Amino acid sequence: MKRVIGFDPGFAIVGYGVLDYEDFRNIKVVDYGVITTPKEESFPVRLAIIYKGVQELIKKYNPDEVAVEELFFNTNITTGINVAHARGVLLLAAIHHCGNLYEYTPLQIKQAMTGYGKATKKQIQEMVKTYLSLAAVPKPDDAADALAVALTHAQTGGFTEKFYIR
Repeated sequence: MKRVIGFDPGFAIVGYGVLDYEDFRNIKVVDYGVITTPKEESFPVRLAIIYKGVQELIKKYNPDEVAVEELFFNTNITTGINVAHARGVLLLAAIHHCGNLYEYTPLQIKQAMTGYGKATKKQIQEMVKTYLSLAAVPKPDDAADALAVALTHAQTGGFTEKFYIR
């Protein structure tokens, strides 16, 4: 059995999902949730909260692998830049505390979850519920998205570029 923790990056909310898996047919949910940062805090403090939260999750769950969604740039450049900063902090914590890091594009995640690259967020979340035999779609949405990242990794066996510290 391997353990993967998937992350859906953000600066207000970072979703995480932890799975144990042998192959794409044998996957078990360990935990899921979010790291939140208070909007009244300064941006550097929010980044520190994300870094500490990722460190604590990796120490708690001791994953063999970390899977992170790559940044999808939308029309709001300010939000995109802030998310990119937060994602960088998340990647730094992950690579230092786990060593086995995999990244997946939104397109790869949509295709792995639904077989369709233009699937909606709701369709992906329903497939997460179905694949993991859950009674309901995980909440908040960021946690469901993080589980989709972890599921993508478990289903593809890490057939993506891998980054690690030697």
